[in-house]
Amino acid sequence: MALTDAQIKALKPKASRYLVSDGRGLSLDVLPSGKMSWLYRYRLNACYEKVTLGRYPDLTLKAAREKRDDLAAQVADGKSPAQEKKKVKAGSASNPTVREFGERYFQEQVVKNWKNPAHIRRYLDNEIYPTLGDKLLKEITALDVQAIVYRKRDNGRIAAAMQLRGVMKQMFDYALEVQQVTMNPAAMVATRYIGKARKRSRVLTPQEIRLYLHTIYQSNIRRQFKLALHTLLLTLSRKSELLQARWQHVDFGTGEWLIPEENAKTGKPHIVYLSTQVAAMFQELKALAGESELVLPGRSSTTKPFAANALNKALEGLTFDMDPLTIHDLRRTGATLLTEKGFNRDVIEKALSHEKQGIRAVYILAEHAAERKKMLQWWANYVDAIVNESKGCVATFRAAGW
Repeated sequence: MALTDAQIKALKPKASRYLVSDGRGLSLDVLPSGKMSWLYRYRLNACYEKVTLGRYPDLTLKAAREKRDDLAAQVADGKSPAQEKKKVKAGSASNPTVREFGERYFQEQVVKNWKNPAHIRRYLDNEIYPTLGDKLLKEITALDVQAIVYRKRDNGRIAAAMQLRGVMKQMFDYALEVQQVTMNPAAMVATRYIGKARKRSRVLTPQEIRLYLHTIYQSNIRRQFKLALHTLLLTLSRKSELLQARWQHVDFGTGEWLIPEENAKTGKPHIVYLSTQVAAMFQELKALAGESELVLPGRSSTTKPFAANALNKALEGLTFDMDPLTIHDLRRTGATLLTEKGFNRDVIEKALSHEKQGIRAVYILAEHAAERKKMLQWWANYVDAIVNESKGCVATFRAAGW
């Protein structure tokens, strides 16, 4: 009998592991620890074999069934998924997919030769695998590479597009070396057509701020993302600081959000003073977070935040009737407009949690708490006036069903 997600979530660990069948060879292996993994069992050449597909819930019920169906087709062709998986682990798969060879490349070249391979890991997991991972390596064309590189380019992320193209070129260079392919499709995507990295000077005009917020709230992205992208504009905080924020550090009574040193880019604790608008958004985020200790718990786990690039992807998926923007442009926009409005430079720098350099660092030690509170409340009111030309945009957006 086919399983449902509700049935799976209701399964309890026992003293010894046990299997729960979903049908057609797919089963869920439930361990005493409570961890669950998908198994596919099949018969080939009068012998029974099995292969582990992945852990639940990382591999969803729907994805497990799709994977089972793909492997069943291999078995029908007389191929052994279990033996092929062993070959992949040994780095000798005869006709690997992009994902299979990507893992080989990562282990044999990146881990051994890169001091910090995290960015390559992100490009593999978040850009290359979702689109090309299940395709055969030798069937990848220059158009396949161009499509994912240009998508990032067209979203205004020129530097990231160049890096993505570089990662794919290096991976296919290695594939050429070990004779898994006969040409490098990434090398055929010319860098001159990707463009030059954009200067970090994008500042939204008041009209663009209005368009930015209206586009976000009218979109179908997650409510948490809408509030987060709005909060980043009003608080001038960094994306990483918000993603790692915990409710234990938010004090609604004093209107303060503490960014502890372990979450701060500078390595020093920093306080963000909450305007009434941001406090209201935090209250809504708290309701959405449920019992989680995180302000922005991830989709599949209440103990882990969203992935580092989740907000970037949400923003990239929106169509704005203006030049492309990045999340960091929001901090620059706030700092620039506040400077133009005559606010003290040191107060702005402190609100941005910038490290002071040189003699200025010695003499300017004040926290500017009162000034920062006043400035951030003014900034929130100013943005509200831009968006609504009257009352606070949070209340207006909520009333409109956004």
